Amino acid sequence: MVQAYILIQTEVGRAAEVAVAVGALPGVVDADDVTGPYDVIAKAEAPHMDDLGRLVVARIQEIPGITRTLTCPIVHL
Repeated sequence: MVQAYILIQTEVGRAAEVAVAVGALPGVVDADDVTGPYDVIAKAEAPHMDDLGRLVVARIQEIPGITRTLTCPIVHL
């Protein structure tokens, strides 16, 4: 299982609704609106890195109000 944090920037005033929409997607473990340079931080998991990439590109980035994402895979050493 591959896990990642997805940092999301949104249009002004849309962080809460984006967090709810992202959090409802299959594969997303949690999503919260936060303060700082990013507006929403989500934790997602998928069986393989390719599946995680498809989740981000095909599902998360298509949500209205999202302007940018940064995917940070979790590394277990």
